[in-house]
Amino acid sequence: MRVCVIGTGYVGLVTGACLAHVGHHVICVDNNEEKVKLMQTGQSPIFEPGLSEIIKAAIQSEKIEFTTDLAAGVAHGQILFIAVGTPALPNGESDTRYVEAVARGIGSHLNSDYKVIVNKSTVPIGSGDWVRMLIMEGFAEQRATLNAAVLAGAGATEDLVTRKSSLPEPEFDVVSNPEFLREGCAVDDTFNPDRIVLGSNGAKAIALMQELYEPIVSRQYAIDKALPPVPVVVTDLSSAEMIKYAANAFLATKISFINEVANICDRVGADVVEVAKGIGLDSRVGNKFLQAGIGWGGSCFPKDVSALIHTADDYGYEAQLLKAAVNVNQHQRVIAIEKLQQVLKILKGKTVGLLGLTFKPDTDDLRDAPALNIIEQLARLGTKVKAYDPIISQTGMRHGLSDVIVETDPERLADGCDALVLVTDWKQFRNLDYAKMAALMHSPVIIDGRNFLDRKELEKAGFRYVGVGRG
Repeated sequence: MRVCVIGTGYVGLVTGACLAHVGHHVICVDNNEEKVKLMQTGQSPIFEPGLSEIIKAAIQSEKIEFTTDLAAGVAHGQILFIAVGTPALPNGESDTRYVEAVARGIGSHLNSDYKVIVNKSTVPIGSGDWVRMLIMEGFAEQRATLNAAVLAGAGATEDLVTRKSSLPEPEFDVVSNPEFLREGCAVDDTFNPDRIVLGSNGAKAIALMQELYEPIVSRQYAIDKALPPVPVVVTDLSSAEMIKYAANAFLATKISFINEVANICDRVGADVVEVAKGIGLDSRVGNKFLQAGIGWGGSCFPKDVSALIHTADDYGYEAQLLKAAVNVNQHQRVIAIEKLQQVLKILKGKTVGLLGLTFKPDTDDLRDAPALNIIEQLARLGTKVKAYDPIISQTGMRHGLSDVIVETDPERLADGCDALVLVTDWKQFRNLDYAKMAALMHSPVIIDGRNFLDRKELEKAGFRYVGVGRG
């Protein structure tokens, strides 16, 4: 099938590359010329395991193209994905200006060919009808421009008259197809999804989307091909949009719940790791997202929970549970500071090293990362802050890191530190030479902000180990 993906961030680029990998002909459109030039060479502008290899293979097989030409993308695609960012505004509302611009742009290039317009961006509930309206407004602007040109007699008049007379009302349907990709696992999540959600009132659109995803639904590219077909949830637009928000809000609330339990465990002497194991064995609870630590971050959870709270406020309902989940998470980010103060007492004039900066492992994403809050608070308290991150230390990224010295290896990080804080649970952090690192420190203290490290091994290496909710 012919596919156009507009926007090449995490969602758009992964979606386009993976659809090309399964055999569709994909054009990815982005208005950033430098980014497009980079992708045309087969390089990925983001760090995502396996993505660069898929892009290079798709370019070689001529299944994927990258361009800044929206008109070419719209003309090419039977199915057009809107995959631009919807960052949170200060009041928690989603910033939909990029979706609006793309929807109008699509409308200004539509012809008589039937199109499926897919909202892949996380948009406010009820945006399906809004996107349809914007597309029609863009189409009306296209028609008005042609009318004006014909009346003015400008340019190739016969061609303009022909185009005007052959510009019937466009035929298209809008589909909500929310993404459930985890950064660092996005490629695997695309080929091995838990479910695919399709929201639309158009039977033709649903049929085309099911055809598009058939290779994935039938597990042709799955790790375990013996699994049953991927469940496909077919519903209305608003329900599909709500599924995305509700899923992320539930997961964020589950993390905040176990973090609150961890804080109680610290006070009563219980071990939250054992508690999580015990409750996670209950099939009604499950063991995922029960890892206590310094809270959630990234681009999805904070934005989506805030947007759902804002939507509830718009309709006269106070989402008290969701607000509590956000409040717990904000408090959790300073837990590391509190633990440092308990051990080191005065932080002014001390040096603290952070193991990890990104909001989660296997990504280069610093958006709303807990590390940024920790750095800000430590700097405010007069602490010298150093950090080492397997990706950030290599890339030289420094946005938001003006108050931290980014070191190139773990030993340089440990040298002269009064304490270390594990912020991101990169798997390579399990196997560092902690004995060597301890010997380089002023005082070998480690705050395990993710309860990720082996306490006995750290203590054997000479560290004083402090976890979250470990009693």
